[in-house]
Parts: sequence; C-alpha cells; structure tokens
Amino acid sequence: MKILYSPASPYSAKVRMAAKFAGIDAEGVVTDTVAAPANLVDNNPLGKIPTLITDEGQAVYDSRAIMQYLDRTGTKRLYPRNAAKRTEVEVLEALCDGICDCLLAIMYERRFRPEEKVHQEWIDRQWTKVERGLDYLEANMPRSTKALSGGHLALAALLGYIALRFPGQWERGRPKLKRWSAKFAASFPDLEAMRPRQ
Repeated sequence: MKILYSPASPYSAKVRMAAKFAGIDAEGVVTDTVAAPANLVDNNPLGKIPTLITDEGQAVYDSRAIMQYLDRTGTKRLYPRNAAKRTEVEVLEALCDGICDCLLAIMYERRFRPEEKVHQEWIDRQWTKVERGLDYLEANMPRSTKALSGGHLALAALLGYIALRFPGQWERGRPKLKRWSAKFAASFPDLEAMRPRQ
C-alpha cells in the first residue's frame, strides 16, 4: 500500500498517522502536486494529495474517505462503533479539517497571487473562521486516551500545521490546545514524526 503525500499537508499527516496507528504498513511517497506526476493523476483525476493506492491498485482519495478505508482495514479502529460517539469523532474531524481548509486558503492567497492583488479582506474572513474554530476546540477539548480516534489525529495534524505555518499567531488564550499538542508529541513520538513538516 502507498500513500502519496506532501510533508507539509495536514490532510496527508492525518492519514499517515492513522495508517500507522491502525497497524497498516503503508509506504509514504512524497509527491509534488504542482508537477502533476503520472502516479498521482493516473490514480486521482483531481491530482490532489493524499491519495492512497491499495496493493490491488485501487485508488482512495480525499482524506476522510481514506480514513474510513483505514478504519475498515486496520487492526485498530479509528472511529467508535457506537453511533453517537462516532458522530462526535466525525464532527471533530470535520471541524479540524475545516480549520485547515481556511488556513490553506490563506496560504494560497498569499503564495499564488501577486502582492498587489492579495485580497486581505478574504484572508481576514478566513482567519476569523480559524479563530472561532480554535476557540471552540479550546472550550470543548476532546477527551484523550491511549485509544486515539480519527478526530484526535485530525486535531494533531491541524495543530502541527498551524504551528508550522502560523507560529506565534494562534497560541495566546489557548493553553489547553498548546498542552494537548505537547502531550500528543510526548505520548506518540512515532506519530509526532509524521505531523506537518517543511
């Protein structure tokens, strides 16, 4: 099994950590989406990462679809069997992924537009969503146990990404999130190594 990924991508980090935690041996293949290599676009017409390719050659893409696949095929579950608890985990994952969507929108606005065309109002709108999401997480921290869920992994990926791209811009007033991130790093060093990196 292979996971086509980018080291900085929070969605890639989430699924790589999930595969490791679920006991699935998946080879990580660093992939440049801008170059649109054949092994990516032939398997995912959207040309996006992460993309998982099974040993049978089936492509699974979109990080949440990959997470569901890993949940079904791994030796450890990523989502609770209880319907209400599963919904809680799925909503936590959706919130963390949504915050990452906003952060990436800011990054792309700054990176791919000429400076004079950067739309600051758009950036501010996205950052407002980020702050609302982080404040919600700070006030509603998920319970942490040794049995990680897909929601925990999405949170770890989010905090790794925001620390990488927006250091010093999110921590004030959010001590619980900072402590959670540090505790995750200490408790799961093998997963910590997969969080977003430059």
